[in-house]
Amino acid sequence: MPSGKALTVRAAADAFLDSLRNPNTARSYGVGVGKTAERIGEARPLESVTDDEIGEALELLWGTAAVNTWNARRAAVLAWLGWCESYGYGGPAVPAWTKRLSVPDSETPARSKMAVDRLIARREVHLREKTLWRMLYETAARAEEILGVNIEDLDLAARRCPVKAKGARSKVRRRGQAREDFVLETVYWDAGTARLLPRLLSGRTRGPVFVTHRRPGPGKVVSPRDVCPDTGLARLSYGQARALLDEHTAVRGSGTGWDLHEYRHSGLTELGVQGASLLMLMAKSRHKKPENVRRYFKPSHEAISELTSLLAPGDARR
Repeated sequence: MPSGKALTVRAAADAFLDSLRNPNTARSYGVGVGKTAERIGEARPLESVTDDEIGEALELLWGTAAVNTWNARRAAVLAWLGWCESYGYGGPAVPAWTKRLSVPDSETPARSKMAVDRLIARREVHLREKTLWRMLYETAARAEEILGVNIEDLDLAARRCPVKAKGARSKVRRRGQAREDFVLETVYWDAGTARLLPRLLSGRTRGPVFVTHRRPGPGKVVSPRDVCPDTGLARLSYGQARALLDEHTAVRGSGTGWDLHEYRHSGLTELGVQGASLLMLMAKSRHKKPENVRRYFKPSHEAISELTSLLAPGDARR
């Protein structure tokens, strides 16, 4: 920790970032704090910076960015300046007029069960893509989670497997434990995935479930965990999986097709239409807040019309 209570902006930023134990947090906060420090002047005494200068820097840097980006950068600067205050370093605060923004409803569409089934049933779709898409739909998991699964993680009999979830917390590690030791969450699939997985694995017993069709080039460095030890094929990346889905669903040119995240939306919406309770949807999606689940539930016009028919008088219901 720096000595003395008068710090430059750069020294205060470095001291705060060095205090963060989680490397992911330090990396994320480093963007917001670093760029803000550059904007207001790194060599200035921190105590000479005003609240409004902090607000103006945030507005100029991220005022037109996505809501999540704005909130993340604002939170980083808020944590930085709060840390400085807690240690007695005089300086500014994030002004009240730079408010945290509410995240709007997701614009990701929900596809009908029929549309999902028809796409997966198409003859020209490779078995790998059929399995990935069906697994994403039935687990309602994030694409990164499923793409990161290894064969040895699968419990084929129970139709489930653990995944490293978004924002997974590191376990408390003892000396000698691997850094990749995270708190895992369980996802579940059903008959559609259960029929396809054994065909996809075709005798493989270890390594990534979803792999590319070609081995990585000689100049590409790949982690051993991301290579099938039996075939030498690399793990399928998110970008490759997204491009494959777009290739089969784009109707107005490249980049206009479905998104991998639509399977999560679509699966949760279908479960909601079929009567799953909010608590069960939260358990399935592994969300902690009800409002986050609500963003994923997008019933069709037909489903709303069917629900409305329950209000019809007497025997007028269709």
